[in-house]
Parts: sequence; structure tokens; C-alpha cells
Amino acid sequence: MDRTPYQEQIIKRYYEHKPEIMIQKLQELTTDLYLATTPKKREQLWKRVALALSNLKVPQTQIDAILAQNDPVVLARFLERREGNK
Repeated sequence: MDRTPYQEQIIKRYYEHKPEIMIQKLQELTTDLYLATTPKKREQLWKRVALALSNLKVPQTQIDAILAQNDPVVLARFLERREGNK
């Protein structure tokens, strides 16, 4: 597939900023988890959290520990610590 130079720049910038994009997505998912009213919705959101954490290259053991607690507060604290380590 041939891409224009403009398209190549967009793709390059996406991958340069992917960690920031994933952090923002996780922050939004944390809010959504607080507001989720059904177990099914929470389950779907936690799956998205797992994928976003994986995209951030968080170790699987840490992802499993966060998911096992099934608590948005745990996710929020993880994000606070991660932002504090910048």
C-alpha cells in the first residue's frame, strides 16, 4: 500500500505519542468504570483497560494484579504513580 508523505507523518506522530494517548485513554476508562451501572459494561471496560495497559508495555503480572482487584481506584492510583514517575 502506497502512502503519501502526509499520511506517513500522521502515522509517525501517532507512534511517537502512543504512550500519552494510552494514558489519556486509561484516564477516560477509569471515569467510565466509576460511572458504569451494569456488570456487563464494567466487564467490557476492564477488557479495554487490559488492552491499553498492554499497549503501554505494562508487565502482564501487574496488569493481572490491577484487573484482579476490579476496582477503578486501583487503576487511578496506578495512573497517578505512573504520571508521577515522568
